[in-house]
Amino acid sequence: MSIVKKRFDIFINTALQVVTQIFELEKNITTIKGILVTTDKDDLLYYRGSQRIEINKAEVLPDNYESKLLMTGINLSPNHRYYEVGDLPAGNGHVKITYIDREDTRSAFEPYRVSLYLNCVQTD
Repeated sequence: MSIVKKRFDIFINTALQVVTQIFELEKNITTIKGILVTTDKDDLLYYRGSQRIEINKAEVLPDNYESKLLMTGINLSPNHRYYEVGDLPAGNGHVKITYIDREDTRSAFEPYRVSLYLNCVQTD
């Protein structure tokens, strides 16, 4: 068994956009240990973003879970950056994210990318 990091991207092209996307993990991924959200525009994700995340049809993070709670800074060790979810079975390997861009006066909209990272265990 080994640890692998998986990245999935969502592109937010218009203000107030809601994007639902389903990603599929490889069959040899058995467990998910952590979740991280990053972006190419930190202010937009921090102030405007929220999401719901499901893995194997089970809710891991509820509707409107604020993205800023899943972000980390560079002052943290890389080994401590993931939101830990324990040993979550990957099951059918489907990862569903519903991302919501909300209006916020602190950060004017411009198109941005949201990246969902998963810290996974795979069998060799």
